[in-house]
Amino acid sequence: MTSPCRLGHDHLLLAVRLTPNGGRDAFDGVEVTADGLAHLKARVTAVPEKGKANKALVALLSKSLKVPKSMITVVSGETSRQKILRIEGDPEDLKLRLDALASA
Repeated sequence: MTSPCRLGHDHLLLAVRLTPNGGRDAFDGVEVTADGLAHLKARVTAVPEKGKANKALVALLSKSLKVPKSMITVVSGETSRQKILRIEGDPEDLKLRLDALASA
């Protein structure tokens, strides 16, 4: 299976497709696009105004991965549904935690 993660030296880059106003805060597995790129599907109850949905996504990831919110940043897609997030920490450990989330 294609992974939505790319491992760096001291971080992990995560591709996410975010659905704001999603009715609940949750992850909906991994989806692979027609061009073969994978992303983690996430939904949040927050509205897509003034960064509220992005903050909710960071909070959801922080809680799920058990890392501080300050270790997660949106590096691209600030106003788009398709986002790339940088998560600081041990990339192998983070990938294991993300794989568990994606398959749950």
